[in-house]
Amino acid sequence: MLVNSSQHAAGHRAQLLLQTLSENDTHCVQFSYFLYSRDGHSPGALRAYVRVNGGPLGSPVWNTSGSHGPQWHQVELAVSTFWPNEYQVLIEATVSRERRGYIAIDDIMLLTYPCYKAPHFSRLGDEEVNVGQNATFQCVASGRASEAERFLLERHSGDVTSTALVKHLSHRRFVASLQVDSVQCNNQDLYRCVTQSSRGSGVSNFAELIVKVPPSPIAPPQLLRAGSTYLIIQLNTNSILGDGPIIRKEIEYRASQSPWSEVHGVNMVTYKLWHLDPDTEYHISVLLTRPGEGGTGPPGPPLVSRTKCAEPTRALRSLTASEIQSRQLTLQWETLAYNLTRCHTYSVSLCYRYATAGGGGGHNTTVRECLAVEHNASRFTLRDLPAYHSIQVRLALANPEGKKEGREVTFQTEEDIPGGITPESLTFTPLEDMIFLKWEEPVEPNGLITQYEISYQSIESSDPGINVPGPRRTVSKLRNETYHMFSNLHPGTTYLISVRARTTKGFGQTALTEITTNISAPMFDYGDMLSPLSETESTITVLLRPALGRGAPVTTYQVVVEEESGRKVKRELGVQDCYPLPMSHGEAQARGTPNYYTAELLPSSLPEVSPFTVGDNHTYNGYWNTPLDPRKSYLVYFQAMSNFRGESRINCIRIARKAACKDHRRALEVSQHSEEMGLILGVCAGGLVVLILLLGAIIIIIRKGKPVNINNTPITYRQEKSHMGSMERSFTDQSTLQEDERVALSAARMAHTCSMRGEQCSSVNESSSLLGGSPRRQCGRKGSPYHTGQLHPAVRVADLLQHINQMKTAEGYGFKQEYESFFDGWDCTKKKDKTKGRNDTLMGYKVKLHPLLGDPNSDYINANYIDVRDFISIERALERALKWVRPILTPAIVRVPIRVSGHRETRHH
Repeated sequence: MLVNSSQHAAGHRAQLLLQTLSENDTHCVQFSYFLYSRDGHSPGALRAYVRVNGGPLGSPVWNTSGSHGPQWHQVELAVSTFWPNEYQVLIEATVSRERRGYIAIDDIMLLTYPCYKAPHFSRLGDEEVNVGQNATFQCVASGRASEAERFLLERHSGDVTSTALVKHLSHRRFVASLQVDSVQCNNQDLYRCVTQSSRGSGVSNFAELIVKVPPSPIAPPQLLRAGSTYLIIQLNTNSILGDGPIIRKEIEYRASQSPWSEVHGVNMVTYKLWHLDPDTEYHISVLLTRPGEGGTGPPGPPLVSRTKCAEPTRALRSLTASEIQSRQLTLQWETLAYNLTRCHTYSVSLCYRYATAGGGGGHNTTVRECLAVEHNASRFTLRDLPAYHSIQVRLALANPEGKKEGREVTFQTEEDIPGGITPESLTFTPLEDMIFLKWEEPVEPNGLITQYEISYQSIESSDPGINVPGPRRTVSKLRNETYHMFSNLHPGTTYLISVRARTTKGFGQTALTEITTNISAPMFDYGDMLSPLSETESTITVLLRPALGRGAPVTTYQVVVEEESGRKVKRELGVQDCYPLPMSHGEAQARGTPNYYTAELLPSSLPEVSPFTVGDNHTYNGYWNTPLDPRKSYLVYFQAMSNFRGESRINCIRIARKAACKDHRRALEVSQHSEEMGLILGVCAGGLVVLILLLGAIIIIIRKGKPVNINNTPITYRQEKSHMGSMERSFTDQSTLQEDERVALSAARMAHTCSMRGEQCSSVNESSSLLGGSPRRQCGRKGSPYHTGQLHPAVRVADLLQHINQMKTAEGYGFKQEYESFFDGWDCTKKKDKTKGRNDTLMGYKVKLHPLLGDPNSDYINANYIDVRDFISIERALERALKWVRPILTPAIVRVPIRVSGHRETRHH
């Protein structure tokens, strides 16, 4: 069997197991091995193990390593395992780190005669020893023992002891003594002798090391009778700890206060101890011994007994108090004598009791305690007593034979400063400028309470106008007044309040608590409702004054707009309900609520009196300041909110009223007439476009033989241009200003049409929903990248150029940022490929119109890209586009996609 170390990793092992053998007669296991590396490095290690009866492998009985030259070497194993035990030889090769050379074995033979090079052991016998003694195994072997021979004592678990003393009995017989020191119970195991040399190894059979524990009684001896000079005991050795047999019993006794002891041998179950001192305590134990060195066990549990004394003559007398204080009593009594105690061993106990209040269920509880007095003492001081209590005291004299108790004497302790009021008894009710405090009498008044002292001081406030810490104020209350109302306090301020009681001895401990008053709503500095600074049809400019926080700083301001109904307004200046529920303009329209937040301002943005324009079409902290409807009347409220430790207070005041425009209705009738004319012209133009598209679709169907969806039929760039030119010449400019109700109605119809036809809403629908005010999830688009959380509201076509100029000059929100934020593909159903040329087919865009009477499908037209490559600038292109769009889009809002030759595509609405 060969292992090439260069072909294996370091630490890899190869094992060869021989068949199981049983030694009925003397025999020898012989094999040859080969360990060689050309460069002298060790190819690995070779080990031999002998496993008995399938037990653990243990330590190797023979091993070698290194490079032994390019020749074979012979090894013998003399295994002395006797029947019926059996053994198995295992040979193991382990690859070294050098991984060079070869490891091999060959010529494994089982010889029927003794080994020549390895000695054979005789049968190894069991060894018994007591705990704590040394155990010695005598390993007798026959054969030659060289000076290099190693003798080992191997434990069954694998531990090895190498200390051996070798004695030669003859030239072919010797004895190896192997010792285990200070044997304990955990050393009990199987052991065998092993010899090791380069020529081979000898292995003996396993012998058991038996560890015995010296015996000791479990129970102490029993006292049968006691006299003044003797004690009769029973040994009580039926139950023992340790191992037998018991060959000797002894009794060890000593006086409790004496350093000496005596041991008496006992051969009976009872024993009488003579010549003892009267009134003396003794410790008596039993000793047991088993065979072998160190067989005497430790003494058993002792019997503690005392010789007899006479009962005391009488109880102690003359119990008086030499000193009385609030917490202690110093007592004295008559001097003790032997004629009173009748025993040298006696005890004097001083027992006392007193009643305390505050027990379970509110009833009084009694404290009882007995204290031992020093020997021969006639004076004692009771400490840690309650003040102003009655203490009942009595004395007791006792010895082992009896006890005498004296009569009970009552003493009264003096008053002391009262105990502290428990913090748990402090209950309070905080208000904005008042605190109601209530407490209970101290559990330990320690006398008669004469008064209570309450102190309070402001220590913390979130109002910067309040000086903290403030001055400390003190109030006195009578003994029967356990409550107080603090008034004229500051809102939102934390006060440190202390309460303590007083007796004739002084003030007691102080109970502290921190109480914070509730905050108040912010306060406005508006005398009357001011006139607006300016007013237009859709805006009103008001003056905002910062509110004054009361107990907590103002956290947010809101400008609230409420539509004024026709009924009588119940809200008056300075006296009205506020608006704690945040609601944007879109949410208010969706819920049908007349009020909404048109702006939310942080206190840092309103450091002083500032004008504010309601309806300026900007966004303030996520709330759209939507333009006001000229036809409606509005009430404008200014609201301030304070938050402090989970507590909120709110205050609001009406600061303006905007009435509806008087001439708006008349202008509306004219606008409606113009819109109707625009609708008729738009429908005619739309019908012509649809007819042209329908003819084109029929031609395509005939040519290709495939069905075409007319609603989604694309038109080419040149067709679009010619169509726009005709539309431009056919219609005149009209205003695109829409009424809010009609815009919302158009958006609702458009959403209904989309849902009935199973189509997805386009960007035109999204713009219409924005005008409607109720934000909806945009179809097929990601969220807006703007900080406001939504897209800019729709812009009227007539105001498009003005809006572009505003975006150019605005700081942080320019024309470029707004239009680069729009995402590709306003049409949800299909995206336009930007890589196509300008002459490629483009997808049409739907525009929402008012339907014609009797024609439910006349509310859409297709608007496609406008070729503006011949225009000088974007502004001129937009002017050209708007001139074409105005006549046909009078009642709607439309997004116009524009392609500029040589520039990236931009979109606007």
